[in-house]
Amino acid sequence: MSSRIFNLFIVSLALMSFGLPAYAATPQEPLWPTLKVAYFGDKVIQEDANDLLVIEAPKRAEDAAIVPITVKSLVPQSAEKYIKNIHIVIDNNPEPYSANFHLSPELGLIDISTRMRIDQYTFVRAIAEMNDGSLHMVSRFVKASGGCSAPAGKDAAAALARLGKMQIRMRTPAVGEPVQAQVIISHPNYSGLQFDQASRRYIAAHYVKNINITYNDKPLISADTGISISEDPSIRFTFTPAEKGSLKAEATDSKNQVFSEHKDI
Repeated sequence: MSSRIFNLFIVSLALMSFGLPAYAATPQEPLWPTLKVAYFGDKVIQEDANDLLVIEAPKRAEDAAIVPITVKSLVPQSAEKYIKNIHIVIDNNPEPYSANFHLSPELGLIDISTRMRIDQYTFVRAIAEMNDGSLHMVSRFVKASGGCSAPAGKDAAAALARLGKMQIRMRTPAVGEPVQAQVIISHPNYSGLQFDQASRRYIAAHYVKNINITYNDKPLISADTGISISEDPSIRFTFTPAEKGSLKAEATDSKNQVFSEHKDI
């Protein structure tokens, strides 16, 4: 059994322990205590870690299938003390554990944005895992519904024609200066919950499961993702190129197709 399926199984059991089906309406009982144990065991998580981390998300999303989420650190990364992982948990999504961003201390200040699907009114949580193993959490309540089952914005033929095409966007960078970059992957990121009106069947899950970003072959960000990431997955981040080189992004999807793009600096 894959770890993703196992996690979904554990969460389904957790939901049923409240007397709820796995895809019930927004639960009346908070799910976070059960999710915390399922994903982090008995580890202590410092809540309201607003001195370390900020999470930005709309209070009410305009489109539940494309909800912008930004996580920023308030403390610079250093070799001695840095955030090595940011775990994203969306309590009431079908797959609550939604992403894990593995981070390099060379990023400096963390400023990462992506776009998520949100299925029900829910807390969105960012849990920073420090290099000493300590966990620190900030959260935001977002009002949105139906994002995980919303139809794709492109028809199947158009999505297939552009599958895996990638872009790296950034303004003209300068060595030694922070620059914001964005990696975008053309991919339907089917969640497995979307219904095809023509075939009268659910569309099989097909999603980007990893995005690896490097500079001169040194890791900057490696993101483990899944069905909560929106169609055409995107990661926007800030880094400082210490020398001339090449920024490279490589993505792998659930069918083990690999896509890549690079930009020279």
